[in-house]
Amino acid sequence: MKILIRSGRVIDPESGLDAVRDIYIAAGRIVAVGTVPADFHPNLEIDAGGLVVCPGLVDLSVRLREPGFEYMATLESEMRAAAAGGVTSLACPPDTDPPLDEPGLVEMLKFRTRNSPGPRVYPVGALTWKLKGERLTEMAELSEAGCVAFSQADAPLIDTRVLLRALEYAVTFDLPVWLRPQDPHLARDGVAHDGVVAARLGLPAIPVPAETVALQTILLLTRETGARVHLARMSSRAGLDMVRRAKHDGLRITCDVAAHHVHLSEMDLVDFDANCHLVPPLRSIRDRDAIRSALREGLVDAVCSDHAPVNDDAKELPFQEAEPGAAGVELLLPLTLKWAREMQVPLLQAIDLVTRRPARILGIQAGILMAGQPADLCIFDPERPWTVSRQTLLSLGKNSPYLGMELQGQVMYTIIDGHVDFKRNH
Repeated sequence: MKILIRSGRVIDPESGLDAVRDIYIAAGRIVAVGTVPADFHPNLEIDAGGLVVCPGLVDLSVRLREPGFEYMATLESEMRAAAAGGVTSLACPPDTDPPLDEPGLVEMLKFRTRNSPGPRVYPVGALTWKLKGERLTEMAELSEAGCVAFSQADAPLIDTRVLLRALEYAVTFDLPVWLRPQDPHLARDGVAHDGVVAARLGLPAIPVPAETVALQTILLLTRETGARVHLARMSSRAGLDMVRRAKHDGLRITCDVAAHHVHLSEMDLVDFDANCHLVPPLRSIRDRDAIRSALREGLVDAVCSDHAPVNDDAKELPFQEAEPGAAGVELLLPLTLKWAREMQVPLLQAIDLVTRRPARILGIQAGILMAGQPADLCIFDPERPWTVSRQTLLSLGKNSPYLGMELQGQVMYTIIDGHVDFKRNH
């Protein structure tokens, strides 16, 4: 398949390109940007006038819900939703049922996703058996089976000796470890940020030290071992200040935030909307604003959707009993664009946070629009308004805090491996 994308505003964070160009695709690769290749006769032409053409989005946290949680969503539905969101590469956490703690499970997932339409899937392996935090998995074997990193997802790892051994093991094979800093004792039974809203609503609270105490332990052990650690879903200003100091000291760390936490705060809990029951919790306005500034500063390395589709029955419960999580893979792009507009950040910098920089964290060849690179592209209309609704979301999970809200910016085409994987009806 040869594709010509004409007259689009091409944005490539790797080269710094932000200009109107034509892109030429053949045999699953970008063969030229701007200059017509010799004897190029396209099978398909896409008029991208007035649209932005950028690398396909790279999402660091998309729960596909298989195996084990098919009643919440299916692999096919969530892959389709990801493609509709412009995502061409995604990492899936290990908290499936059973968890991704054996090579056979990883190979089965890779086989199924490889033979299904949709983004390239990169499994994150379980750090400990059954995510129980007691015994390390065979990380080297899981890596050979296709795991790009190792994590506990949201399962606690209480034993710091086990964490130390995990980091030492990972260093031996130069494997990245992804950790979400939260002390399970300080966070026990909590569902909301420890602030005025939780106090007013009578909700069990999770204080900021639940993040910072755990983060301090992670940073000390990272310093001791020299491990490569990615800090997932940072949520507090105090935590980000610690990350800033650790990066200044030369620790091999990166971090991300969830798109929801860039815009929402504890104030969005006032009507007990269970779609705002998230992990980590939505924190204070001051914490939210610190996240927004840290993104602009470049301290935060990536924005992810933290996509967690949940069935209606699990959300139609009192707030503290509802299943936490929000469906967000289709909102990653418009929420990132919304932040960029509000913070007056150049589009090139915003796109970098959801393409090239998360690709670097994954260690994959993605997020670049240059000749010779894989033809994974997102073509979107940055001005197009649309309303988030149960009908407009392709994910089986309709659990979004943004239901009923109008957003700006919508994906028109998603190209994966040189094929049009998603096309929106104009």
